[in-house]
Amino acid sequence: MKNYKEVVGIDVSKKTIDAFCYQAKVHKEFINDVVGYKSLLKWVSKYSKGSAVFYCFENTGYYSLKLALYLSNQSIVYVEESPLKIKRSSGIVKEKTDKLDAALIARYAWLYREELAPSSVKSMSHLELGRLLALRDQLVRNNAGLKGTLKEMKVLLSSPTTDSGCISLKRSIDYLTKQVKAVEDRIKEIISEDESMQKNYELLSSLKGVGLVVASQLIYHTGNFTRFASWRAFSSYCGTAPFEHRSGTSIYKRKQCHYLGDRKMKSLLSMVSVSAIQHDSELRQYYKRKVAEGKDKMLAINNVRNKLIARAFAVVKRGTPYVVLQQHAA
Repeated sequence: MKNYKEVVGIDVSKKTIDAFCYQAKVHKEFINDVVGYKSLLKWVSKYSKGSAVFYCFENTGYYSLKLALYLSNQSIVYVEESPLKIKRSSGIVKEKTDKLDAALIARYAWLYREELAPSSVKSMSHLELGRLLALRDQLVRNNAGLKGTLKEMKVLLSSPTTDSGCISLKRSIDYLTKQVKAVEDRIKEIISEDESMQKNYELLSSLKGVGLVVASQLIYHTGNFTRFASWRAFSSYCGTAPFEHRSGTSIYKRKQCHYLGDRKMKSLLSMVSVSAIQHDSELRQYYKRKVAEGKDKMLAINNVRNKLIARAFAVVKRGTPYVVLQQHAA
């Protein structure tokens, strides 16, 4: 990216986008749709004067996805960056406007242009997989809330089977359960339609404690195991990798996980770890040994989480299912 002579920082909102050309020091607002994108390119061309330009904007979910798809279809180089990275590189900022945000994004992209790599849009099947996983989580949460309400009402009422409120709740729960099943079936279809996804899904399913949801989440978050160079990098992404915290002679803490990380994946890995400890004799023995050594239980569980991540990456890299070595021990 170091050969580019201009960078355009874009602050993406629901209805509008604010663009700022870093070298030309000009700003303009556009509508967040295809018409606005065309006007943006025409406006940038006036100031770039034929020089190489790349665009940078924050990942804001569906709002920025439209822009990414358009730029990708036009074969235009862009960088979709983490909002947190841009915020922490901006220093102390007391004012907040869309124009200022666009300028800060442009500044970040220009200063780090030699380190940035062009972004690309994920495949449509990958995007649909992500949407369905998010939808399933929402349906499961809603269903759990209704089940809790129904349970409380049954305690209070003398005849809950004839109460109209309980009957309505029961119908809603049954409907949501069917919807969750339909979403899961579609997730299976998406995976089965992609040969590489299906192969990795089968490999991941050979691990104790890993089912449809966890395997699908692993495939989605790792970009079907192409996004991270190693399991340690993914562990850091999930927030399960321990880091040192010390300075001079006054600050010295034991290694601990950083609070920054994908909380959803960390939570899923915690549940998988508990299940694996119960059903995998090797991990159960490892967990008990660490606890017997005086290790904190959560520290031992975190070690199990990292072992599971390492196993997931190992089976995919090796291309063969996981084998329990204790079964073949003499």
